Amino acid sequence: MNNGELIYCDGTPGDELSVRRSFTPSGPIGVFDSGYGGLTVLKEIRRRLPQYSYLYLGDNARAPYGTRSFECVYQFTRQAVEHLFACGCPLVILACNTASAKALRNIQQNDLPLMSDPTRRVLGVIRPTVEKTGELTASRHVGVLGTPGTVASRSYELELAKLHPDIKVSQHACPMWVPLVENRESASPGADYFVKKEIDALFEADSDIDTVILACTHYPLLLDKIRKYMPEGVRTVVQGNIVAESLADYLSRHPEMERRLLRGASVDYLTTEHPDKFSDLGSLFLSEPVSARHIDLN
Repeated sequence: MNNGELIYCDGTPGDELSVRRSFTPSGPIGVFDSGYGGLTVLKEIRRRLPQYSYLYLGDNARAPYGTRSFECVYQFTRQAVEHLFACGCPLVILACNTASAKALRNIQQNDLPLMSDPTRRVLGVIRPTVEKTGELTASRHVGVLGTPGTVASRSYELELAKLHPDIKVSQHACPMWVPLVENRESASPGADYFVKKEIDALFEADSDIDTVILACTHYPLLLDKIRKYMPEGVRTVVQGNIVAESLADYLSRHPEMERRLLRGASVDYLTTEHPDKFSDLGSLFLSEPVSARHIDLN
């Protein structure tokens, strides 16, 4: 099929979702996460840029990525990016801190130039978050709350050191926060215990912190409790709106990419997990009904 006609991104006949290959004039913005958290980023991007169409892919069957090796996360992320490219997406957002930390640079520097269409782009969530954090902190003491995998990668620490070498960074892993969200316990009294525990531990390490990065896209669903236990006057950096503004700025500076984006305000969802499970949890993150289709990335 080489004449630009419609294809299905799983390569099989169907009528639920049709998209165009990258050589056609336009395609949706691809958004990828290993699980559900990236939906909080997608939600803010759609709010800021409602005119475009979107294709979300969650590799839920192989989540979480945080405990996996750099090589494994890179291979999984590359498979997802290649799938979204095959679905016609000229631009893919890695709405996943672990994928951004462990795979983005390799894909950008080593893979994209060798692909059939090297003009396609892949962007992450760490760089725009770090850029904004540098504008917000006055004390130049910054805290990072994230998953064990993101914290172990030291990606925020390294990126902050590169862009803002005067900032002191303290990191703390919150292993229970994602399970709280995905088990629908974010509003429970038990969540208060774990949220307060991790925030207290961060500020025990550095009481001069005035800005805290929520370095996991699940954490916005715990935001009310996080703000409840955050010390007074401390800024909380939530990624969704920052990534959305960064994407809007990117497209304004790259009209050649903006022209390739499909308009229509539609959104479709793909998952490697059972679609009913994705639709159920996805609606929790988006506060609206979600209908997903199953794909295989192996």
